[in-house]
Amino acid sequence: MTARKDGPLWVVVPAYNEEAGIGATLAALASQTDTGFTLVVVDNASTDATADVVRRFAAAAPFGVHLVREEQRGTGAAADTGFRFAVAHGAELLVRTDADCVPATGWIAAARAEFTRGTELACGRSLPRRDEFPSLVERRLLPAVVRATALYGRYRPEHRHPRYRAPYVLCHGHNLAITAALYLRCGGAPRTPLEGPPEDVVLLNRAREHSDRIARAERMVVHTSLRRLRAWGARRTLLWCWDRRYLPADVKEVHVR
Repeated sequence: MTARKDGPLWVVVPAYNEEAGIGATLAALASQTDTGFTLVVVDNASTDATADVVRRFAAAAPFGVHLVREEQRGTGAAADTGFRFAVAHGAELLVRTDADCVPATGWIAAARAEFTRGTELACGRSLPRRDEFPSLVERRLLPAVVRATALYGRYRPEHRHPRYRAPYVLCHGHNLAITAALYLRCGGAPRTPLEGPPEDVVLLNRAREHSDRIARAERMVVHTSLRRLRAWGARRTLLWCWDRRYLPADVKEVHVR
């Protein structure tokens, strides 16, 4: 889709039926203070016009854009396809967000700074999307859920095994940066369905077995959608994040739109 020369840093965005929302994600990427990257959007078997939105954006994007399709549903499979496509085309540095997220304007610059410091996996900070007009409760609730998840993960016995070379840090699949070398070395993201084990936690723990250069990167900020929290409520959302201890009766409902 692009004639531009691809550089070493690539951004991977899995997308499933995001025709109505991916434009905001793409606009946020185009507004980065550092646009020296290549974008690959992974159309995860969408049934809407997500791919058409991406193609229209690519025509005037300030960076190269690739569109690939992955038929196996789930962010793990889609992310893995995107990462491996990027690596196969020369990527050395990988950054990921999701198609319902809006990265802050300095997101890429912050990720690049982490790589410059020698970080092999950087796990960024998640805040509510401003354009969804979060209430005062929501602005406090989402960070509280995040803190609870982080605290549980840090002290969970299986996350403290001696085989891990780095301490546990909270890792959001929609806001991470990893070197291509570490991604390949650790085996990458699991190609599990969305209702399966959280692919970001699995990737983090795989990486922790292979590297001690893993960091929480507070300056890597992504604004994420509140739609799951609003659809399910705080309790079910927290249980979902906690090893999928809540699953909707209809598995199709895990794809909240």
